[in-house]
Amino acid sequence: MLRTVTVALLFAALPGVGMAQTAPETPPPAPVTTNAGIQAELGKPPQRIRSILLTGAEKCPAPTKPDEEIVVCARTGEPYRIPKELRNDKPIAAQNQSWVNRAALADEVGRRAAGLPDTCSPTGSGGQTGCAKLRAEQWAADRTEKRRVESSIP
Repeated sequence: MLRTVTVALLFAALPGVGMAQTAPETPPPAPVTTNAGIQAELGKPPQRIRSILLTGAEKCPAPTKPDEEIVVCARTGEPYRIPKELRNDKPIAAQNQSWVNRAALADEVGRRAAGLPDTCSPTGSGGQTGCAKLRAEQWAADRTEKRRVESSIP
């Protein structure tokens, strides 16, 4: 019986609690004057969205047609902190490389010695399959070295 009376009193008090909590009046939101706001008011999606990365002191360009286009601008940090003259693009010496590179080199030497596939080894059953791959890697390394030398010449 006591439980029923308690529940009835709680239900009777709920509307009073809800009326005691009135929200303060907030002013209506200010009209949006951005490009996206204009399109939201018109109720149609943009026909074009341009995403632009800005560096340095560049300014975000204005949209050519505000009712059809949105321009999104983002700033990027300094692309290079070391001046180009001081950058060192030379290959890293073996004693200065990480143990992962050293282990990979030791693994490759072991594969070639065993004549495993894709190793371009004269011994073993699959040694001949890696010769084209090895030549392509050498060509790419030569080309990279040639570009590095050409870029270092003033």
